[in-house]
Parts: sequence; structure tokens; C-alpha cells
Amino acid sequence: MSGEAGSASAGRRKVVVLRHGQTGHNAAGIWQGQLDSDLSDLGREQARAAGKALAALAPTVVVASDLTRAAHTGAEVASAAGVELTLDARWREINVGRWEGLTAQEVLTRYPDERERHFRGEDFPRGVDGESLSDVTTRVRAALDDLLADLGPGETAVVATHGVTGRLVTAALVDLDVATAWRVLGGFGNCHWAELVETPAGWRIATWNASA
Repeated sequence: MSGEAGSASAGRRKVVVLRHGQTGHNAAGIWQGQLDSDLSDLGREQARAAGKALAALAPTVVVASDLTRAAHTGAEVASAAGVELTLDARWREINVGRWEGLTAQEVLTRYPDERERHFRGEDFPRGVDGESLSDVTTRVRAALDDLLADLGPGETAVVATHGVTGRLVTAALVDLDVATAWRVLGGFGNCHWAELVETPAGWRIATWNASA
């Protein structure tokens, strides 16, 4: 039985959803959204460690958001695994509109009702003119479908993305509605990841918020 189980498991596809390393904005409590910030010194260390850890899964595909913090994180994974990195803007973080560049306290002061709705996981445009959770889900679902179409049996893909986007793509892959996913899936730490495995019954979360 153990041999059969091992053989079946060996042919299963995996998707690793990885949040980028720390940025200066993360450390300062600033809402980034689609602002293009780079990794801090700590973030670069986190990315290198994550790259070494995830290379052990032998990924055949590494894709990343084209925002610098995710692109540089994905590059560390791709380099460690010896594969090419592909950048795709569809994996970007949620656009939080007028919140971008504001501190957490500034958002709380200027947009208190919206901030509470955000943390409850409600579906509305962030920062007045930004994206809703369903907007992001639609965007990343298309990217995910393209990724899976090219992922062969037994292959592993790593997606270097962002906190909100990572939670939403995980929800999409395991068929969780957004409200439930927002409630039950905690936020990703910097350079933390989820490992999702395809089974005969569909995709499941094998690990959540793991790190090097």
C-alpha cells in the first residue's frame, strides 16, 4: 500500500504560493498595494533563504509579479532551482487606490469605515478607486489557469506574489469563497508560503504560512 501511495503522490502537481520578502514599507507599516518598492536588507536575506528551501521541491516553473519586491524574491527561487523566471503583471498585489503610500494610522484616520470593511474581508474597491477582492480574484484566476495549463504531471510551480493576492489565489485554487478564505486563512508573513497539492478530489492546502 505504501508503494502505491508513493507512486500516486509522485505524479501530483504542486503550486507553491510565496509572498515576497520584507520591504522598507512593510517595516514602516505603509500600505503598498501596487507601489513598486524593493526588498530591504532583511527582505533580501529572507528571499535567499526561501530560495534555498523551495529549491528542494525541484520547481520546474517559477513565475512572479512584475513589481520589484516580488520579482527579486522570485529571482532568488529561480536561481536556486536553476530555472528561468517569468514575470507576469497579473500576479501583482491588490491596488488599494488612495491608501497607497499611507501609514496604517493614516488609513485608519482618513478611511476608518473602509479599513474595517477591509479587515472583515468585504468585497469593495479599496482606497475608493482601487480594486475589490473579486477584481483581484478574476485577474489571478486567469494567470492561474494559464500556469496550470502548462504544468505537467508531477511538476511544481512557485508563484512569487503578494499578501492579499496570495490568499486570493489560494482560495481560487481550492474552491473557497472569498469571505470564507479571508476568515480562515491567516495573512502571509514576509517570505512565507503555502504549498498546494493536486489530488483526485481536487486541490488541497498541504502547508500554510511555512517559512525557511
